[in-house]
Amino acid sequence: MYFEMDFDITFLTNGIEHKLLTLAECEIVSSVDNLADTATIVLPEAVLNEVVLNDVQSKIGRGSEVVIKLGYDNNLETEFTGYVDNITTNDSTLKIICIDALFLFRAAVPNIELKPTGIKSIAQYVVNNIDSSFTVNCDYDISYEKFTIYQATGYDVLKKIQEETKANIFFDTANKVLHIHPPYVEKGGDVKFSMHHNIEQSSLEYKRAIDKRVEVTVESTDLNGNVTSITTGTTGGDKVTIKVGPMSKADMQKVADAALVKNSFDGYEGTFDSWLIPVVRPTYTAEIIDLDYDFKNGKYYVVAVTTSFNDSGGKRTTTLGIKLSNG
Repeated sequence: MYFEMDFDITFLTNGIEHKLLTLAECEIVSSVDNLADTATIVLPEAVLNEVVLNDVQSKIGRGSEVVIKLGYDNNLETEFTGYVDNITTNDSTLKIICIDALFLFRAAVPNIELKPTGIKSIAQYVVNNIDSSFTVNCDYDISYEKFTIYQATGYDVLKKIQEETKANIFFDTANKVLHIHPPYVEKGGDVKFSMHHNIEQSSLEYKRAIDKRVEVTVESTDLNGNVTSITTGTTGGDKVTIKVGPMSKADMQKVADAALVKNSFDGYEGTFDSWLIPVVRPTYTAEIIDLDYDFKNGKYYVVAVTTSFNDSGGKRTTTLGIKLSNG
């Protein structure tokens, strides 16, 4: 059975739509571990004469909105929604670099000292001062005794929260939602993959928790400059130290547990390749089936998906996170 690849890439500049009629390749990187999803669109060298270059650059510019749809036989899925960040022309190649709603949140936010406060309140402050049409979906209830924002952008603030709490932070650009969740909690959908059916190539390795020993230490400095620390995990394992702002020991424990969870299961680590169908996204639960090794079967949290499209067809590279169950 043969399926014909289709794409629809539309730009919106000053209220005017422009459709891309030719394409060499496109790569979309989406991950709950990154603050932003990105897309790189490459035009073929054969059409890159001066007229085409001038035409593209006159219709598309930094800040233009972009929607990328890919699929087979005109059955298209929206794969990316965002904004043009940059257009480069190197070595006779034109690349359109795109980024999701984080593009908007690289703007400055007013200086403030919030105390006491929590992750949701901090994120809401950022949204209110950059684009109040966004909503905040946050179920990570870590609190700070004090959180200071000084000469920072929205990106800087979200990055600090992510680094200190290990939260999964990402945008649903199409619906204008900023998501903040504990690792591996937000559930987007379900999908099945078989080693014998729809996994085309795999670099997955089956590892046991006993071989992934990690010792996590969280250090917090309170308002008086006193340092408190807690340690969890396996004594003698690989040491990870996380420095956070002033927060309670209970919330420090949540941070430590979040950092430790990815090393506490027997299961696969790595990536595998599939076609564009079935659709899989970060936050999905992917069931992996191996008829030769039943003990390896299980359901895993998808943390990242790289989707690529070119003359050879479409491909998804899926990265697994923790094992959720044995299937």
